[in-house]
Amino acid sequence: MAPSYFRAVYKVVDGHEIDVDVYLPQVATSTPKKNAGHPIIINIHGGAFMLGSSEMVNKNQVQDCLDRGFIVLAPNHRLCPGVDLLDGPMRDCRDCLDWIHNGGLHRAVSSETSDPYPLDLGQVFAFGTSSGGTLALGLGFEVPHPVAGIYDMYGPCNFSDAFWTSEVSQVAVKLPPGLTEDFINQVYAEKPVPIRGGVSLEGQAPGAPNFSEPRQAFAFTQIARGSVFKAIYPAEDWAKVDPLRNISPSFPPTFIVHGTEDVMVPIGLSQELYSALVKNGVECGMEEVPGEGHTFAAKMEVGSRTWELQRKGFDFLESLVKRV
Repeated sequence: MAPSYFRAVYKVVDGHEIDVDVYLPQVATSTPKKNAGHPIIINIHGGAFMLGSSEMVNKNQVQDCLDRGFIVLAPNHRLCPGVDLLDGPMRDCRDCLDWIHNGGLHRAVSSETSDPYPLDLGQVFAFGTSSGGTLALGLGFEVPHPVAGIYDMYGPCNFSDAFWTSEVSQVAVKLPPGLTEDFINQVYAEKPVPIRGGVSLEGQAPGAPNFSEPRQAFAFTQIARGSVFKAIYPAEDWAKVDPLRNISPSFPPTFIVHGTEDVMVPIGLSQELYSALVKNGVECGMEEVPGEGHTFAAKMEVGSRTWELQRKGFDFLESLVKRV
């Protein structure tokens, strides 16, 4: 049975609410720190910054975190291209982090339950898959309260790499004929900018893409053409959004998991990120998952080898809590 949650609003933009799903562990669950509050993990969905929603996070991973005593937050964010990467998804996730530190989560939890849920605001972590991994990394720089640790599951980085302007043939062959620019560009007229859209590109939602829906057709077309970042961040000021360009000795401890057969986000990009972390003396780790592609988060079975390998990321975050 999927874990239960309640929904809270962490931000309002032009009168439109942006929400977050809040999962609470059992009150009886012992927290990693004696006599302290629950640590918090922000779990950000994938979808190439253009698709997906909070409902699409892997519920088995959520339950794993709950069993460890974490409060889990799965935020929605505005989807590109109606807003760009920096001012939309990245800004929203950073505002969710601010909402936590400014008492928003405490108020939301207090209004939903009579049980005590003390929060440890010194132990807020971030986790994300695919584009969510990038957004999780974005909570480690240019924020007032960087997260205490990050688990990045095959998130894009190094946005100036030639890969990001190269055609992805495996996606191109799946595009149906007859997708016109007028049809796919309907996404630019969506008001308000949506916070939920279609399938999750990194595999957290079942079902094939629906190319009769402009947003899904737009996203897959950009991936196929190698024009994702041109579509979502035309300014190309990579220093503001690229995690690789923002690694420093003060960057939060980070763990990376990536499949060796990933063609949507090549593992070499994560290897570059890991090398930068090591070079800067950041506490870090990386697990390369044999034989897995970009969508393995959806297909992995609890107890499988892949499941156990990716759990090392949560082990890493939990170890950061226990040492404090």
